[in-house]
Amino acid sequence: MLSTLAWTIADWQSAYRAGGLTRDLLLPLRAALEQPDSAWIALVPVADLERRLGELEALRERAGSTGLPLFGVPFAVKDNIDVAGWATTCACPAFAYTASETATVVSRLLVAGAVLLGKTNLDQFATGLVGTRSPYGVVPNSFDPRYIAGGSSSGSATVVARGLVPFALGTDTAGSGRVPAGLNNIVGLKPTRGLISTHGVVPACRTLDCLSLFALTVGDADYLCQITGAFDAADPYSRHAVPGKRTMPAKPVFGIPAAPDWFGDEQAAAAYARALEQATALGVTLKPIDFSPLFAAAALLYDGPWLAERYAVVEALIEKNPDALNPVVRRIIDRARSMSAVDAFKAEYHRAELARRADALMQGLDGLLVPTTPAMYTVAEVEADPVRLNMRLGTYTNFVNLLDWCALALPAGLRADGLPAGITLIAPAWADARLADFGHRWQKAAPSTLGASQRALVELPLQPLPPSADTVVVAVVGAHLSGMPLNSQLQERGAVLLESTFTAANYRLYALPGTVPPKPGLRRAEQGAAIIVELWAMPLVHFGSFVGLVPSPLGIGTLTLADGREVKGFICEPWALDGAEDITAFGGWRAYLASRQGKQP
Repeated sequence: MLSTLAWTIADWQSAYRAGGLTRDLLLPLRAALEQPDSAWIALVPVADLERRLGELEALRERAGSTGLPLFGVPFAVKDNIDVAGWATTCACPAFAYTASETATVVSRLLVAGAVLLGKTNLDQFATGLVGTRSPYGVVPNSFDPRYIAGGSSSGSATVVARGLVPFALGTDTAGSGRVPAGLNNIVGLKPTRGLISTHGVVPACRTLDCLSLFALTVGDADYLCQITGAFDAADPYSRHAVPGKRTMPAKPVFGIPAAPDWFGDEQAAAAYARALEQATALGVTLKPIDFSPLFAAAALLYDGPWLAERYAVVEALIEKNPDALNPVVRRIIDRARSMSAVDAFKAEYHRAELARRADALMQGLDGLLVPTTPAMYTVAEVEADPVRLNMRLGTYTNFVNLLDWCALALPAGLRADGLPAGITLIAPAWADARLADFGHRWQKAAPSTLGASQRALVELPLQPLPPSADTVVVAVVGAHLSGMPLNSQLQERGAVLLESTFTAANYRLYALPGTVPPKPGLRRAEQGAAIIVELWAMPLVHFGSFVGLVPSPLGIGTLTLADGREVKGFICEPWALDGAEDITAFGGWRAYLASRQGKQP
């Protein structure tokens, strides 16, 4: 058995910190992948892998690994995502081409030190939620090969579930990043549309497509989202993140379907009932709601003119060589021929009306908590009834992209028959961090095995992420510290805590009189001391609005830290310090406040 089986990202990081070598860990892993496996379409040539590992080891020797948070961590990519020099097939050999450029999302992972092992199988042209529509073979479920793996990102999900790689990239238009996660006991993150660039991805429905992330833990998925989620001018549908709260309320309110249809799968119904009990034990209030507007929106995806977007991708091939397409895929896409531009606009008007109704449903809710799928099917059942069963699998996924919402699929233990059960959290756009926050709580409260392995979930701390070029590091010293009254101003702008550290030893700290909430003032001085500060990485696009909130006599200047780094941070105009209490001796704002409350500093 591979020694790296079912390792998380943190496990890989820990192994390298302990002196592990990439060659010793990754070459045996690559050798083990030689056996026939329908989850893979292509594997990295051994010579290319050795070259990559040599480059990484040399880089680590010269500069260390602090700037390479994914140093030596292996991953896989769904084969509708471009990697320069590799063929992109979309599971259709007649469509295949050699990519001249690497997709932005893959580039960001490679720059972070990750190691690509291969490209994975999918439902052809990402059209399907089943994992059976590929000339490269059916991808079986990682728990029981008689059952489907789910799709379209079937290969990516199963190589993670089987512990071969700690994470993989998929795509999601109708649930392709969630359904296979739910059917294989792993985490599937479908981010807000435009958060992760789709530049270099063969589209399914370009206006709806998202990159998706598969991982064994919520912590890993969130970590990857922070690495890959950034505005990309090369992607016309990329968007700057909208700031908001990063934490879910301690006692959230989640909407659940008032009358779920399980299509005869009593095991799925029982598993969801058990998940609802677990959610209630975590302090969740469950509110049954009418999902009719959501289901009406979902129907537009395959019964409406969005099929024309799929047709646009394969137009040349389907008109010249229709037999090159999987018969089910061709039948679905070919329906676009009967749709007009008038149909498209009418459908968009209807979608907007449904979106308004859906947003109204969300009022007073922190999100939705739904079964990832309402049923689970064997390969034989899907092959006998491919379209109808596929639609059932998308009951709680198809509407999300059309409504511009985000989602997080979570493991929910095993059913009585030993097959995986899953739940999905859904919320409006830009609530990604809040969903991850609750996802952390869920996994901690309901420990389970990782994917299809027997390894128990034990989350290790992840290596802190270095600031990226599109972030600014801000040092805070007083009311913006963690847990302090103004910390929300940082979190609302998507800032992430990096570390607690000290200024250089030439600063003095003062308690400013009459400020609400109480605030300190910091100034540079020849005779000073090191003052405790927190460093927060804030998206550059939101830095201006943060500075605009800083009231006189405070401002943002440049601070020197104890290790010589220079960062942006709070400073105070000298006139405001006349008569202010010098609290430098306390070494920081928290110690001063504790002394005011009669506590030991």
